[in-house]
Amino acid sequence: MIELKTPAEIERMHVTGRFVAEVLTEVGELADVGVNLMDLEHHVRGMIERRGAESCYWDYAPSFGKGPFRNVICLAVNDAVLHGLPHDYVLRDGDVLTADFAVTIDGWAADSARTVIVGTAAEEDLRIVRATEEALEAAIDVARPGNRLGDISAAIGAVARDHGYPVNTEFGGHGIGRTMHEELHVPNKGKAGRGLTLQPGLTLALEPWFARTTDRIVFDPDGWTIRSADGSRAAHTEHTVAVTEDVPLVLTRREQEAPVARAGSDRLSTKDS
Repeated sequence: MIELKTPAEIERMHVTGRFVAEVLTEVGELADVGVNLMDLEHHVRGMIERRGAESCYWDYAPSFGKGPFRNVICLAVNDAVLHGLPHDYVLRDGDVLTADFAVTIDGWAADSARTVIVGTAAEEDLRIVRATEEALEAAIDVARPGNRLGDISAAIGAVARDHGYPVNTEFGGHGIGRTMHEELHVPNKGKAGRGLTLQPGLTLALEPWFARTTDRIVFDPDGWTIRSADGSRAAHTEHTVAVTEDVPLVLTRREQEAPVARAGSDRLSTKDS
């Protein structure tokens, strides 16, 4: 069942979203050459405890995972892109790190992800990070009353096509609210004008993710971490968004984050974007 949220409920989700944004900002600042993924994991555990939040990941056990997830943040490196299981790995110069994080506060969830470059950034890595950011902004822009769910998917797919990236549709965006995953799957490719009509109060986690040269995925032996099937590097950007009577409301926007310039601009993403 799809639950439309009231403005007061959306504001409660916004409270959670601000904390999620704070955590991802801090993770991006801490991610540096020589930092162990488990140090980031334990740092985030401390932030959750101090805030009195509840991890959406701890003990999460969906059908595609291998047993309960026993970490509070997903950290994926290079060709890994989704559900990265934090482990004993020391970040290296040029690594592409995706951090995906979701919690509830007072019963309301928010979910967001960002990809940063550790140390020296290769042009191709900057390009794919930027593409996911552009795709997310395009999706947010059409998340308005009267549009269709397919308009969001089509907007993401169009940016991927413009950049020459294939699109996987097995994992994508989703409804969110009282729990991390609610009704509605939002593929990262689709046809405009189709699907559910968007209404005020609909809350979605929109999350474009692309790999450079494939739309196929493989799972690590850990049963969680998802990688590009051909080993090409990947990026992932996500925000929790509310459809309102007016403009879309991004509930997880980071304080210093500005909407990304569209294709044709020479602005590039950096780890502090």
